[in-house]
Amino acid sequence: MKITASRTSLGEISEDVLIVPVFEGETPRDSDNASALAALDHLTRGAIASLFDEGEMTGKLDSSVLLQNVGPFSTKRLLLYGAGKADDIDSVSVRRLSGAAIRAILKHRVIRSAAFLVTRKLESEALAQAIVEGALVGQMSSDLYRAKDESTAEIEALDLISELPEPPDFDRAIKAGSAMGEATNYARGLGFEPSNVMTPTELADRAQKMANGEGLAFEALGEDEMKRLGMGALLAVSRGSTEPARLIVLKYEPDGEQAGASSDLIALVGKGITFDSGGISIKPAARMEEMKYDMCGGAAVIGAMQVIARLRPNVRVIGVVPASENLPSGRAVKPGDVVRSFSGKTIEVVNTDAEGRLILADAITYAINNGATCVVDAATLTGACVVALGETRAAVMGSNQQLIDDLVAAGEQCGERLWQLPLDDAYGDIIKSDIADVKNVGNRTAGSITAGFFLKHFAGTVPWAHLDIAGTAWIENEKPYLVKGATGFGVRLLANFVLNRAKAQDKE
Repeated sequence: MKITASRTSLGEISEDVLIVPVFEGETPRDSDNASALAALDHLTRGAIASLFDEGEMTGKLDSSVLLQNVGPFSTKRLLLYGAGKADDIDSVSVRRLSGAAIRAILKHRVIRSAAFLVTRKLESEALAQAIVEGALVGQMSSDLYRAKDESTAEIEALDLISELPEPPDFDRAIKAGSAMGEATNYARGLGFEPSNVMTPTELADRAQKMANGEGLAFEALGEDEMKRLGMGALLAVSRGSTEPARLIVLKYEPDGEQAGASSDLIALVGKGITFDSGGISIKPAARMEEMKYDMCGGAAVIGAMQVIARLRPNVRVIGVVPASENLPSGRAVKPGDVVRSFSGKTIEVVNTDAEGRLILADAITYAINNGATCVVDAATLTGACVVALGETRAAVMGSNQQLIDDLVAAGEQCGERLWQLPLDDAYGDIIKSDIADVKNVGNRTAGSITAGFFLKHFAGTVPWAHLDIAGTAWIENEKPYLVKGATGFGVRLLANFVLNRAKAQDKE
């Protein structure tokens, strides 16, 4: 989708459709947006006012009316889309509004271009960025392998229209919004792929292609090298599969005069289980197909690294994605086995379906050994988190409160919201092993927290935070602004976290 901004007058818009957000209580006669609605009413010879008079358009959230051939427009269509209460305006609501409006016009398969009226209530750089993000994310479909015909819906161009004499910096908003939206869709695309395509090797190949295109350093460790390093936890998970594991490493270095001035290195670590059968502790067959999404934490890290490469913050970042399949076989790790991690700590594998924390343990150690001064990991780690928080928020826990607070703030900024869970020392007692340094699961209580506490063993003294995105990484039902399936959750959160850290560092 090509996205531009212009100050074209309403009567001269040439796109296939003009999208007009309408908030509750607005009318062409008495709203704060009266100039735009009144002008549209004049151009449509009263058709707009009649919609309000008859109650067909009220501004109620996700209500819509599409008018066609109603006046001296260059455009043939006018979509009035309900934006809900004006008091609820923020980047999250505007992003969803934009995505929902785009999805509404996608149903009209002949529409290929759209203009979005950035009304007075939306005139800010942050909200313009949200419009761009929402449009890009809203347009994406999950039907990667469905036979397509010539009428497949796609919006090829979007123009942001403003009538203000001094609009916000749309160019900067479009650049940032495009980077965030396109990377989110990139991560979603990785998640949508079936596991017979998206193997650890394929995930590494696609990460390398992205890195080459965006100017990131790339490396992918194979199993022989991981064995030499002593990554026994990661390799234990891959033993049951014929697909070899990979440790994907992406590195970003800032440029300019201040490049290398700071010794800080932010590590983003993402779980990349490309399919999770549970291993010997095999999962029930029902909905096992969804376990292709178990690499969404890794996809989020790869997507965030794409944003970072494009927006060039002044801070060093390393992205680490341990990638593996978790399958049962005669070679697979068994319940009761003890493995030695890269850190040297031994792990009793009580349940082979708690494999994500095993591969993350070695990846966290790798990041720290490579100089990371803070570590954030993201993983579809526990079903307990889905039960606790559902699809609305992801869990966050960690060893450093300032790091946790910064992540929560970044989540609020982009709508990928977090909820902090405790990590008291008493939770560590649940995963004490009689035979090894730690076991990978405890009892049935506090499953998300004990998983986090397990990872804490490998973070050591380095500030560390863990994001359990199991409930937010994919959704079961389509929403007005988003197709069901992979959401790309974590891309914008992690990218905003890094961008905010860089800005704060620049002010010091």
